[in-house]
Amino acid sequence: MKPVAPGTVIFHRHRGYGVITHVNLLTGWISARFGNEARTLDLNLSTDEVQHADGEAIHFRRSPPDRMPHARLMAMVRELHMAGYEKLYLHSWPKPSGLHWRWHLFAGQRDWMQRPWREGWYGSGADYNNNPVMGWGDAPGASTEELIHALARFDPEGLARGLGRDEDHTAWFASVCDALLPGYTYSFDMAPPPKGAAWSRCRRYRWCRCAPACRRTPAPTSAGRRAGPACGRGVTRCRYVSRISRASRNCGDGVSHRHRR
Repeated sequence: MKPVAPGTVIFHRHRGYGVITHVNLLTGWISARFGNEARTLDLNLSTDEVQHADGEAIHFRRSPPDRMPHARLMAMVRELHMAGYEKLYLHSWPKPSGLHWRWHLFAGQRDWMQRPWREGWYGSGADYNNNPVMGWGDAPGASTEELIHALARFDPEGLARGLGRDEDHTAWFASVCDALLPGYTYSFDMAPPPKGAAWSRCRRYRWCRCAPACRRTPAPTSAGRRAGPACGRGVTRCRYVSRISRASRNCGDGVSHRHRR
């Protein structure tokens, strides 16, 4: 999907061609200036039938753009880990409001409390909603490779600090990326999953993505405790859980299962 950001040229059937001056990816409202008009016009991407300059429709409700930068950052960090920059780390934490998440890239020693702060290496989802860029000279909608090149041009000295080995963190981060990327959010425009990864009905659990690989044999547990079937990835799921623990639990492949008593 093409980026929707300040400076994007759009087309409106009643106003013609215009330029976006402000965007809010969280709500879908934009401000645009058409022709020589001094005032901007507020439009909603879900109802006002706004198009890109080449005529491509913007289906904000069905296939919205990324409202948070973390998936793009995770893909970039994973590629840099594969290139030998294993001492590059991504730290995220929620803002006090709970509506957005902050992010911070740092390199060198893996110390989450005493991590170095470099200009352009941190940001917030609140800022990303209004201008979907990272802040180191990248363009809206830039690919993973383009993000890496932009960061290398912006701060080559800081990126060089990420050279080194950290095999434990690299393996952990790769497993997280495999579980969450690329479909870490839900969209009405998502393609159907592959046949082998289709969502299937589990016998005791509501939905199980790895149901084709689930073994129906009881898993060994401690004495005096009965257990349900073990997932194909080696995670035991207890058959008897309390009412409080009816919340989602993880099956080991990044997909949550809802337990039943």
